[in-house]
Amino acid sequence: MMLSISNRNTAMFYTIAYLLLFPTSVKALVGTLEIRLLQPIITRHSNKIKINKTKKLNRRHHQTKRNGKQHQKHQSQSLPTCENLPSHLSSFVDAFADYSVSGLFLPQQKQDQTPQKPLQTHYTSPDRLVAIGDLHGDLEKSKQALRLAGLIDGSDRWSGGSTTVVQIGDVLDRGGEELKILYFLEKLKREAVKSGGQLITLNGNHEIMNVEGDFRFVTDKGLEEFNVWAYWYGIGNKMKSLCHGLEKLEDPFHGIPLSFRGVPEMFSHSIRARIAALRPDGPIARRFLANNVTVLVVGDSVFVHGGLLQKHVDYGLERINEEVRDWINGLMGRPAPGYCKGRNAVVWLRKFSDELAKNCDCSLLEHVLATIPGAKRMIMGHTIQETGINGASDNRAIRIDVGMSKGCINGLPEVLEINRNSELRVLTSNPLYQNKNKSYADAERKEGLGLLIPEHGPKQVEVKA
Repeated sequence: MMLSISNRNTAMFYTIAYLLLFPTSVKALVGTLEIRLLQPIITRHSNKIKINKTKKLNRRHHQTKRNGKQHQKHQSQSLPTCENLPSHLSSFVDAFADYSVSGLFLPQQKQDQTPQKPLQTHYTSPDRLVAIGDLHGDLEKSKQALRLAGLIDGSDRWSGGSTTVVQIGDVLDRGGEELKILYFLEKLKREAVKSGGQLITLNGNHEIMNVEGDFRFVTDKGLEEFNVWAYWYGIGNKMKSLCHGLEKLEDPFHGIPLSFRGVPEMFSHSIRARIAALRPDGPIARRFLANNVTVLVVGDSVFVHGGLLQKHVDYGLERINEEVRDWINGLMGRPAPGYCKGRNAVVWLRKFSDELAKNCDCSLLEHVLATIPGAKRMIMGHTIQETGINGASDNRAIRIDVGMSKGCINGLPEVLEINRNSELRVLTSNPLYQNKNKSYADAERKEGLGLLIPEHGPKQVEVKA
C-alpha cells in the first residue's frame, strides 16, 4: 500500500522532477551538484516514511507478540524503498532520459507481462500498404518521405489511419540523427496502433554491421549523438541508484576497452558509447532493433533489405527472424548469423537490385518467388536507384532505395504504395512528376513502375563513407 506523504513534500518532489525535463537546467544541476540535490529529498521521503512506519509497527508489535513471523515481516517492510516513493519514479527517469536524447515523449504503452511472442513474418494484404527505403541518419528526409504518403501531419503525429507501412532497414550510418529516427519511428509505431495502422521496420545490413561493432560508415555527428545518449543514460542510472529497491542496473560499458588501436583518443569515448548501445543485448539494440524483422511477407509482396535466395527460403523465413532477434538480444554470441554476412546474405544481396534492369537475374528471382506461397514480387532496398523507385523482371523486383539521405546522394524522397488490388504506384517529390506549386503531401503519383529506367541507364551508385 502506498504510504501517505505530506502534500508539501510530494509537491516539492514533483516540482524538481519536472524541472529536470528542461535539458539546460539539468546540465547545470548535474554539472554543479552531480545530481546529489535529489538525495536530500529522497532521504527526507525515506525518513518520513520510516518514522511513520516505525510508529505503526510499534503499535502492532504489542498487538502481535504471539506471532513473531508477522512482526518480522513488518520490520522488513519498514526499510525505505522506491516502492514507497511515487510509483512512477522509474518511468519518469526513463522518460526524462528519452526526452534529453530525442526531444520526444513516447506515448505510453501497455506493459505486456506475457513471455516474448514470436515475431510475425506473414501479414494479410491491407487496404493500403506503403514501403519506404533506406533512411541513413537523415531525420528531415525521413519525415519528408512520411509526409509524402500522408502518414504524418504538420505536428509529426501519425495521420495514416489504418495504413500498413514497411521501412526496409538501414536507419543507421551515413548521418547524424540515427537515434532520433529510431525514437521517431517508435513513437509512430505506438501512435499507428491506436489508429488501427501499423509500422513495421526491417533490419538492413547497416543494423547488422553496427550490432557487430563494424563502424566503417559512421559519421562524426553519429558518434556525437551516441556520446550524448551515453551521458543521459548514465544520468538516468544515477538517479535510479539513489533509491533502494529498484533492480540493480548493469554497467553498459562493462568489458569494453578504454581505447582502440588506430582510433584517436578524442573518439574513444564515443566509440565505447556506440558499442555499449548497439552490441548484442545493448540498451539501444535490445530496445529498437531486436523486434525488427529481417524478412517480411505482406499479402503477395516479399520485403527484404538485400534479397532472398532459395537457400534462405529453405532455411525458413520465420527461423531467420527469430534467430536474428535472439542474436541482437545477446543469446547467440557475438558474430551475426551466417545468412546475414557476405555478398549473398539476405541483407547484402544485389542480384536483383542492380539499377540496370538487364543485370537483374530474373530467372533466379522467379524461381525464389515460386517457393513462397502467393508471392508475386520482392521489394528491396540496399542499392541506390538514381532514377528513383523502379521495377525489373516484369515488376517482380521492386527497388525502393532512392538514396534520399544527405549522407548518400541526397535523392528526392519517393515511396511505394500498394492497394488491396495489388496495384503499384510511386509517390514522388520529383518536380518532373508534380505541379510546381504542390507540397510533398500533394505530390503527383507516377503510375506504374520501371518507366524511368533508361535503356542505357546510369551505373549503380556506390556511396563511400
